[in-house]
Amino acid sequence: MKIAFLCTDFREDRRDYAKTAPCFAPGSTSLFQGFASKPGVEMHVISCTQRPVAAPEKLAPNIWFHGLHVPKIGWLRTGYQGCIRAVRRKLKELQPDIVHGIGTERDCGISAVFSGFPNVVTMAGVMSEQARLFPPSFGSYLWLTARLENFILSRAGGVIGNSLYSEALVRSRARKTWVVYPALRRAFFEPPPDAAPRPCVLLNAGVISPRKRQLELLDVAEALHRRGLKFAFHFIGVLPSEPYAAAFLEKIKPMEAKSYARYLGTLPESELAAGFDSVAGSVHFPLEDAAPAAVCEALARNLKFFGAQVGGIVELAGGVPGAELFEKDDWAGLTDAIARWIEQGHPRPVEAAAVMRQRFHPESIARQHLEIYHEVLESRS
Repeated sequence: MKIAFLCTDFREDRRDYAKTAPCFAPGSTSLFQGFASKPGVEMHVISCTQRPVAAPEKLAPNIWFHGLHVPKIGWLRTGYQGCIRAVRRKLKELQPDIVHGIGTERDCGISAVFSGFPNVVTMAGVMSEQARLFPPSFGSYLWLTARLENFILSRAGGVIGNSLYSEALVRSRARKTWVVYPALRRAFFEPPPDAAPRPCVLLNAGVISPRKRQLELLDVAEALHRRGLKFAFHFIGVLPSEPYAAAFLEKIKPMEAKSYARYLGTLPESELAAGFDSVAGSVHFPLEDAAPAAVCEALARNLKFFGAQVGGIVELAGGVPGAELFEKDDWAGLTDAIARWIEQGHPRPVEAAAVMRQRFHPESIARQHLEIYHEVLESRS
């Protein structure tokens, strides 16, 4: 089977065009690792960028990479017309059996539905739900993408939700839906370090944003510090040029001076697993999140996990040893639970990693995608 896989190269997302290798979302990278071991699969990864970038010919023996240069005028301001046309030209050359677009946030989903080939679209975030929770201004990025999402979903050959939560949000707007959870990268399935004591550090991984609520987590850290507890909160993730991120940096400064909170910037992909292995716990308390990789990554490394009972987090962490979930506005409950854990010596679970391996191994997730591709092709024939 020949698959065309449309996904965002994060060099475009971060305007980091000098890097010589493409960079993808964790779910896409994990899926490539799963497909690399599948006989009879030929995959072509296609990403658009606003500037020419260097790239290897292949990501794996059976996975090719195609970087397409699309000038700025061909992006959101024109409904991604430049991206759509560039992708169509490449697909005409490749002649894939099926086209798979990742996400409705940017060009990938709309390029898939206009590809002229059998196609499916995977939801990354549900833009219409984000627009409901954070009402955007007229003509803004979120306002436009939420409307484009409706167009994409109604025309896709099928839509893959990355959780039951996201599938339920799009079911009424799509012809056919499935649920496939994101795969975890292989590095997170390496045997976790032994259960030797670790410093009492809680890691929060994710873009610094109102949706992820890191400012509010700093309030939790401050409350725990006032109780005289010995701990630290570490934050990793992209820091956008936005007021919320600036407020976060300002608020964390005195906490960094007292060593109970730190912002560590972003970690290279090769260092992420080691970053999780250097702490004892993880906290992820967003207002909304479809299927955050950080939740599974923490549990795959046998960390204690504290999370909000929202979106796909309930499915990803539900029933996993060491995971505690709270109502989205139960900051007092979260604070008390973390305090108890600290006072008990910040223990870590020993069986969470095995559960994550069973649920989210890349080979299993790749197999589920192949079954969906065959179903789409058989329905068209």
